[in-house]
Amino acid sequence: MVNIPSTQKAVVFEKSGGPLVYKDIPVATPGPEEILINVKYSGVCHTDLHAWKGDWPLDTKLPLVGGHEGAGVVVAKGDQVTNFELGDLAGIKWLNGSCLSCEMCNLGFEPNCPHALLSGYTVDGSFQQYAIAKAIHAAPIPKGTDLAKVAPILCAGITVYNAIKESGVKPGQWLAITGAGGGLGTLCIQYAKIMGLRVVSVDTGDAKAKLTSQLGSEVFIDFATTPDIVSEVIKVTDGGPHAVINVAVAEKPFELSCRYVRPRGTVVAVGLPANAYIRSEIFSTVIKSITIKGSYVGNRATTTEALDFFARGLVESPIKIVGLSELPKVYELMEKGEIAGRYVLDTSK
Repeated sequence: MVNIPSTQKAVVFEKSGGPLVYKDIPVATPGPEEILINVKYSGVCHTDLHAWKGDWPLDTKLPLVGGHEGAGVVVAKGDQVTNFELGDLAGIKWLNGSCLSCEMCNLGFEPNCPHALLSGYTVDGSFQQYAIAKAIHAAPIPKGTDLAKVAPILCAGITVYNAIKESGVKPGQWLAITGAGGGLGTLCIQYAKIMGLRVVSVDTGDAKAKLTSQLGSEVFIDFATTPDIVSEVIKVTDGGPHAVINVAVAEKPFELSCRYVRPRGTVVAVGLPANAYIRSEIFSTVIKSITIKGSYVGNRATTTEALDFFARGLVESPIKIVGLSELPKVYELMEKGEIAGRYVLDTSK
């Protein structure tokens, strides 16, 4: 038997943008189809910042425990759970649950389920020591895995891997990544290289230029110092990238990517800046015959594939580990755009 405490440490906020309080809360009991995970580490995603601010057109649960990149150990399970045993390693993803019976679920598009449960948004997430997840959607993690390093794969890794597949880009072709030096971008570079792609990174700052180069990006374009980003991207890719993955959290990169993407290329929207729009001049959109599409996390199959790359040592998120209680400081750095790689929270601190 696992000794499960009645209370635990968590970071909670009562209202959108309200104080982030590190305090004791009760440990939940899993339902028939749920597992209780003793979260050891949780990555911090830009989505978590939006959930706290409440600036998306989707209401959050309040009060809320955020977080959706939680990696830990199964310590309790419901009587209908058959895919996990106590002691197994498991991950909490953005998609906590779906109905599994609607059109979207039946087609394998579980994230688009109208009844989806979202970790750290519509249900409490991984910024706590013990978190609930629907067993069917929790991510199985191989024994012996470094839980701190795997945590960012559970959202950032799955999301960018799915986006690359959605783009249709082929080995040997150019892929541009906006916001390339952040948590999603650094993983996107690695997945892209594994898939045989040539990468141009768009971001700003010497630290991100160095990091993206180390991860395999052939070119770094600093958007803060480059006078004409569109012309420069077209120049270095000899006609424009065949696809663009926008993980940036600002509106302007999306617009620019529609201008520099190669004719018949694909612009993929992944980042979710609040109150933003994708603007593409209609004449050029038609004449160049470009495709603009959204890519929203991934399904269970994509999760398995993305985690397999990690398990084989082919991708690794550059991380910095801090205590759970330091989440407010991480948000401050995130708002300033000063994070290269990913912050991961140790729930024991």
